[in-house]
Amino acid sequence: MKLPILDLEKKKAGEKDLPSQFSEAYRPDLIKRAVEALQNSARQAYGADPKAGMRSSSRLSKRRKNYRGSYGFGISRVNRKILSRRGTRFFWVGAFSPQTVGGRRAHAPKAEKNWEKSLNQKENQKAIRSAIAATINKSLVESRGHRVPAEYPFIISAKFEALTKTKELENVLLALGFKDELERSLIKTIRAGLGKLRGRKYKKKKGILLVVGGDCPALKAAKNIPGIDIVQVNALNVELLAPGAHPGRVAVWTEKAIEVLGKENLFNQK
Repeated sequence: MKLPILDLEKKKAGEKDLPSQFSEAYRPDLIKRAVEALQNSARQAYGADPKAGMRSSSRLSKRRKNYRGSYGFGISRVNRKILSRRGTRFFWVGAFSPQTVGGRRAHAPKAEKNWEKSLNQKENQKAIRSAIAATINKSLVESRGHRVPAEYPFIISAKFEALTKTKELENVLLALGFKDELERSLIKTIRAGLGKLRGRKYKKKKGILLVVGGDCPALKAAKNIPGIDIVQVNALNVELLAPGAHPGRVAVWTEKAIEVLGKENLFNQK
């Protein structure tokens, strides 16, 4: 399969054969598994203190002859703590056992739980190849909600990687016909639920993924454009190519990135 190469002014500068990674079959099931494996390995461990809800200084005695005991009072032998006392008369409250008011959780989250999901190397590589192929499938990209120009998909000239200023890079994307897509990435909505209280009040759409061949000035220049992600081709992963496990993200590949992908045979079984 061939794609046209466009320069920074959207003029055709030739054609290029795509490497074999772009001909991989569409496998949304594998892509979803690979994204979930990445997200699970990034989860931070959390859990309750094992002594939570059990820190009372005055607990009920369970010894029959102990004057602090509850035997002979016609009450169930539920774990209790002493709320108050008058002489040898004690007033207990449940508040220890899971089924009582104020009691601890029955099965609290454990910090030692392992959230990671294993994924075979071949499966992960196949998922990445499938997600790469999905980026040049125009119908998939549009069904994901992206607004792409009529010429999409295409490869951009290697001169793109030499851009040093954010404004220059943004102007090139506008010239290529991504005005609607850049405006779509500016829309900010308020998240539903408790996430608003946890430092993630707003949600934004994922925009264009720029794939470059190696370390270049454009990596820094593109950081401040909302919705844009820029990555070196050897650092690609499934979550960048298919955010939220939804394949078909709009991606602009540079000429050099395509060369490196084919020359180094990336994401293919060695």
